[in-house]
Amino acid sequence: MAAGLCRAFGALLLSAAPRCARLPAPPPGPPPCLPRGALVAARRGLGGSAPRCTTDPLWKCRVKYTVRPVGMKKTGGRDHTGRIRVRGIGGGHKRRYRMIDFQRLRYEEEAPPQPFSEKVINVRYDPCRSADIALVAGGNRKRWIIATENMQPGDIIKNSSHIGRMAVSANEGDAYPLGALPVGTLICNLESHPGKGAQYIRAAGRSAAQRATAGALRSVQHGVALTAGWDTLSCCVGQLPPLLLPAAGTCGVLLRKVNGTAIVQLPSKRHMQVLETCVATVGRVSNVNHNKRVIGKAGRNRWLGKRPHTGLWHRKGGWAGRKIKPLPPMKSYVNLPRVPAQE
Repeated sequence: MAAGLCRAFGALLLSAAPRCARLPAPPPGPPPCLPRGALVAARRGLGGSAPRCTTDPLWKCRVKYTVRPVGMKKTGGRDHTGRIRVRGIGGGHKRRYRMIDFQRLRYEEEAPPQPFSEKVINVRYDPCRSADIALVAGGNRKRWIIATENMQPGDIIKNSSHIGRMAVSANEGDAYPLGALPVGTLICNLESHPGKGAQYIRAAGRSAAQRATAGALRSVQHGVALTAGWDTLSCCVGQLPPLLLPAAGTCGVLLRKVNGTAIVQLPSKRHMQVLETCVATVGRVSNVNHNKRVIGKAGRNRWLGKRPHTGLWHRKGGWAGRKIKPLPPMKSYVNLPRVPAQE
């Protein structure tokens, strides 16, 4: 019956259509033959879409910056081909992504490159990362940044690129180049190249510090506080250099500054050498007790989007057990000129 109704409806459409001029008849003879490659290309064009150009770097940043949450689609650990690339990922609560501006020293359009201040509006939890985020406003814009440990709404944070002769007395949350900060300052959100944006020490509870030199020791002896919130170890005057440690948590040590570069010891105890113009945030990343949370049950891991592993027994390989390894060599992001060997 359905087939009869379809035929009747088609006949009504054909009868109601206006009469048009007859198309010219095809030329006599066999139909023209197309090459095999053209037929394959035509079939692909009908059934699929054009491949995405991966050589154009702008296809990743077509979305304009906004402080509003952006919807996310879960991948389940699969890539664009549909194959699982990372196991143990899938499900979980819905998340919305908030664009984080990791480049603290970002000037507004048509604004002179001079120090500016911003006000913290809100500090909140972010489901896409372990640290908390802060909404700051200054001038004609708002943006999300990584919050520090003691950052509260209403705080005024400073951003500057000036490196003076004397070290600045920075507060927690301020962003300065490494060359402007005193030795022993706790830092986070560290850049590897000037203007590239923070790439190191961004996880919850991560920070780095500096080891004080003789000048810092004299400052401490005269009662000059380099940065608030420190506990200085009791040491003798003749012992150089003393160690300035944060009040709580794990931190690294920035060893020294040499020829316009700064050497930072990361929380993993690895040393990294960057230019002194690289910008870092003063203080520790918020949510220090992130690694002390108790999951409590298997269902909470499913809420977080973590799938259980297989129950089959696996033999432990060389990764298991305690190993004492020497520290890796220093990671340098500075292209220093090579000194020719003397004969």
